[in-house]
Amino acid sequence: MELFAVHPRDAGHAGHTLAAESFEDAAIAFVETWSPALDAGGEAVLIVRAQATGHERCYRIDLSADAVTPC
Repeated sequence: MELFAVHPRDAGHAGHTLAAESFEDAAIAFVETWSPALDAGGEAVLIVRAQATGHERCYRIDLSADAVTPC
């Protein structure tokens, strides 16, 4: 498990830290736990940062299709 900081793209750095196996797992866990606001396309757009390395990735999560794609 690794620690990740996750926040909605348009929310600055207001988010949560959680443990997950991967960047994608952290994004999914964030959506399942905190139900972020959706954009005009019905997707949650999240920034996921690994606490250990500072590496960031962006994901679009379409809840209606259960799809996770990189930004």
